[in-house]
Amino acid sequence: MQAEILERKRSREGLIALIGFALCIPLANWLIGNVGTVCYPEGPCLIPVAPGVMAPSGVVMIGLALVLRDIVQRRLGIGWAIGAILAGAVLSGLVAPPALVLASACAFLLAEAADMAVYTPLQKRQLVLAVVLSSLVGLVVDSVLFLYLAFGSLEFLEGQIIGKLWMVVLAIPVIRWLHKRDQRIGMDAA
Repeated sequence: MQAEILERKRSREGLIALIGFALCIPLANWLIGNVGTVCYPEGPCLIPVAPGVMAPSGVVMIGLALVLRDIVQRRLGIGWAIGAILAGAVLSGLVAPPALVLASACAFLLAEAADMAVYTPLQKRQLVLAVVLSSLVGLVVDSVLFLYLAFGSLEFLEGQIIGKLWMVVLAIPVIRWLHKRDQRIGMDAA
């Protein structure tokens, strides 16, 4: 009975993370074209991410998506995570502004795959480290590919990395809490 309760809890949390992951994609694409302290015609809307450093506004959602994908894998398994990445790449291509479709879909697909490649072998031994390292790899891959493919420039690379990193840093206490709670109640990784 206890195992069934824990499995339902794991599945529910995984589905919540999956929905959040899926929502990050259209929101990131919408933000980049609509919200910022500076918006360029035919270009991105920018937000400050550090003193004197600007980034396209969608960075915050992509940083969060990297962490949520890790939670999807932990709660629902690697099959669900792979499916989420593939569906996310398609969704990213469908909701991105026409000029950003290729950049958005390619950067998303490759960044999430890189995140998974780092996260998967580490997550059962060092969860927080796995989330941090995989997110760092994913956010660098995403930033370089997106900026180069979308704008032919790495002008906002520093801001992209810092903006995504903020979301990872903000997620770490939640990941630590989940991990400690999981250990306390006996809910191991999927």
